[in-house]
Amino acid sequence: MSFSWNLPYSVAMRNSDTDSSSISTDRRVRPSGRLWNPSADVFRSPEGWIVKLDIAGIRIDDLEIQLRDTLLSIRGCRRDTHYREGFVYHQMEITYSRFEKQIQFPSKIEGASVARDYSDGFLIINLRSE
Repeated sequence: MSFSWNLPYSVAMRNSDTDSSSISTDRRVRPSGRLWNPSADVFRSPEGWIVKLDIAGIRIDDLEIQLRDTLLSIRGCRRDTHYREGFVYHQMEITYSRFEKQIQFPSKIEGASVARDYSDGFLIINLRSE
């Protein structure tokens, strides 16, 4: 993540309770090029497996889910739909980029049905044994 401060971060934070007019934000900052690694929870249930992925800001149509042997792969891209040329960012913590999350299961998942649900920023994948 890069910011366009004229003062070192530690100095800017130390002076945050005082007048911040000495901090310049007139330079343009572009969105981060960091790779995004969304968090996941994986549960074993009597019916199979449940995977919960934290992917707020992703369109469901931009997701690719693939299951092969013991590996579940989820791919997608989170785009910044608010960024415009000429914007000057004050703070930028959200990562916008492509991602690929891979989850390794302890054994092959053969003949499983795959169902997905996406709500409130979470992708829920149910892998039910047949």
